[in-house]
Amino acid sequence: MREEQTGRRYYVSGMVQGVGYRYFARGAARKLGLAGYVTNLNDGRVEVYAIGTPAALNALSDELRRGPHSSQVSSVTEEAASHDSRFADQFSIEFDV
Repeated sequence: MREEQTGRRYYVSGMVQGVGYRYFARGAARKLGLAGYVTNLNDGRVEVYAIGTPAALNALSDELRRGPHSSQVSSVTEEAASHDSRFADQFSIEFDV
């Protein structure tokens, strides 16, 4: 029996733009078998939208808090998100969401 898939949105603050954070997030999400996207926001944060099992989403949250060595994550906020079928097949870096 397949575990229920849910959506979650993360907002990552700190020194997270221009340091490879989106590529790190994409790699972590793909390794965990998640779908969704990562994008830079105009206010300096990074937004991550992910679809997957609760366990995989929790593991992603841990990875996002760690970030790549070149980043400095000050906070990660999370919120439930509806399942957006446009992003249900793969995890990508988006430039215009």
